[in-house]
Amino acid sequence: MDYNELVPKIKQGDKKAFKIIFEAFYDSLVAYVTTFTNDQQEAKDIVQNCLIILWEKRSHLKDDSLIKNYLFKIAYHQYINHYKKKQYQDKVLDEIKQKTLNDYINAPDDGKNNTVNRLLHLIEGLPPKCKQVLLLNKKEGKKYKEIAELLGVSIKTVESQMRIAYQKIRKGFNDDELILVFSFMKHFMKAN
Repeated sequence: MDYNELVPKIKQGDKKAFKIIFEAFYDSLVAYVTTFTNDQQEAKDIVQNCLIILWEKRSHLKDDSLIKNYLFKIAYHQYINHYKKKQYQDKVLDEIKQKTLNDYINAPDDGKNNTVNRLLHLIEGLPPKCKQVLLLNKKEGKKYKEIAELLGVSIKTVESQMRIAYQKIRKGFNDDELILVFSFMKHFMKAN
């Protein structure tokens, strides 16, 4: 099938034509973006955005547009934007971690011990599955996918358990201490 023939239909808002394009190119776009991200879930999110952009900007398409080239170009640009945003976020997070580490190092020893003890107490009080998921992630350094496979649950379940753990820990600390706790939780966990 010549998918380029569907471009005028997509421009007119034909959802069936869009669905055909979606089904024809989704897997190859995910594979393409995965070569950059090395993370299939991240690639799927980027590809979803690409297809949303195609639909939202369909009126700008030219009737003779090469749809495959257009989609791969959008995918590449979406990956670049995602990468730059992630780099910026990582830089800001690193700066916060560095400041927090300096504050922690300069804090009195009794303040450090109280924070660590409170964190450990809160972790002990988590529901068993929640605690298990948190420890596998923070103490053993396992990724969500690995935890899901190990426990025989979905990644969404792992994400949900981590969210519950973070909510319960967050309730046990004030805002200033939270940055410290979440930044160094992995280090606290490995030491204990």
